[in-house]
Amino acid sequence: ATTKRLIVILNDNEWSIARNVGAIAKYLNELITQPAYQAFHRTVEDLLERVPWGHKVRKLVAKAKRETKDFLVEAPSGLFESYGLRYVGPIDGHNLEELTRYLEFCKQAEEPVLLHVLTTKGKGYDVAMNNPEKFHGTSPFEVATGQSKPAKPGTPQNYQDVFGEALTRFAKKDSKIVGITAAMPSGTGLNILEKQLPNQFFDVGIAEEHAVLFAAGMATQGLKPVCAIYSTFLQRGFDPIVHDVCLQNLPVVFCMDRAGLSPNDGPTHHGLFDFAYLRSIPNTVIMQPKDEDELVDMLHTGLKHTGPAFIRYPRGAAMGVGIKATPEQLPLGKAEVLAQGRDIAIWALGPWVVDAMKIADLLEREHGVSVSVVNARFVKPLDAALLNEQAQTCKLFVTLEDHAQVGGLGSAIMESLQSARLPTPVEAIGWPDKFVDHGSSVDQLRSKYGLDQDTIVQRIVRRWAPAQTSSAYEPAVAIGG
Repeated sequence: ATTKRLIVILNDNEWSIARNVGAIAKYLNELITQPAYQAFHRTVEDLLERVPWGHKVRKLVAKAKRETKDFLVEAPSGLFESYGLRYVGPIDGHNLEELTRYLEFCKQAEEPVLLHVLTTKGKGYDVAMNNPEKFHGTSPFEVATGQSKPAKPGTPQNYQDVFGEALTRFAKKDSKIVGITAAMPSGTGLNILEKQLPNQFFDVGIAEEHAVLFAAGMATQGLKPVCAIYSTFLQRGFDPIVHDVCLQNLPVVFCMDRAGLSPNDGPTHHGLFDFAYLRSIPNTVIMQPKDEDELVDMLHTGLKHTGPAFIRYPRGAAMGVGIKATPEQLPLGKAEVLAQGRDIAIWALGPWVVDAMKIADLLEREHGVSVSVVNARFVKPLDAALLNEQAQTCKLFVTLEDHAQVGGLGSAIMESLQSARLPTPVEAIGWPDKFVDHGSSVDQLRSKYGLDQDTIVQRIVRRWAPAQTSSAYEPAVAIGG
């Protein structure tokens, strides 16, 4: 069976988030810039306006327009018609009368139709029209000028910019290093590389799976691709990650921005599932830095690694830590002990490391509990040696992560303890098994879902009470969020 009544509207404003790239964008531009076709288009419109029975010849006119484009344009509307779509347009999407008329025409068509609508991104606000990439999604700004409101004095650099600057420094020293984005150069920080080393920068458009496959191909030819994609959007590239990168154990570095919460963007942009969908794939190395200096170390480590490496980091400002002149290559799977204790061991990742230190201090001062704090760094390979060593003395493990509780650091630690037949219980603290809402800030969402500091301390204290007296074998089980 075929679909007869289908209308596809192509909203063509020459942008996605960044300016459109690639052959399809070029093709669409050819369709709307042929002078001869445009003259014909205007003549036909004038005719339809003047002839009372013009609607009866619309199908004939559409056919003539298609045939005219086939003659005038090297890559004609036949691209769409080869997929069974009758091409109509291009038309001015800001002319509501014309738009309505064409939509009514498309409604009457007895075959699938593609309506090519031309619009201007930011139409109605001159500032946005002049800077459409910025105003795709922007922080608070002055309406009159469009200038972003200045950050508070002393606000650290954003993680994405730390990444972009570090990658550009490395790429200047090694021409084999290349950066790949899926239509988000500024959002990922790769716009820095684009400006300074354009020949080592590639934008594949909104096609994350192609970005992954493209990176795999480059790696087979001796290049060192760094694929910068938001955590939530890398999900689209899962199949080529498995079959084309990890199966071949290729040296591709994936830098996953927006790992954790993206409060203002909501559920579609929260990056809460990457540990879960990556941990089970053989050959993966997965890491998360506690600050910007460690991010640079991990990027350096990933580029030195001979297989797939994944680095995740949050949206927004980093921690304000100075970056070493010479990065350190981290030993794979080696965690960092930040505080020594004998009763409870808190393993944390990313921004939660700072919170772990505060929680440990509070537990010691108010509850007399001796607490170790570990910056896990790696979810895979996990530092099983340190974990097993701590399990000999600690009576409770606590995990803190900006990830879904299912399948993340907590799950990895429980699996490791179970494999070693160690009975130490685990209080796994992460985001609950539900889609997290839109929010005004990370703190607001943490409070809403019971991940604020006070609630976490209460959970640990409740779990600590029976754990300190338990000696029998107790399987490690995650407690719900």
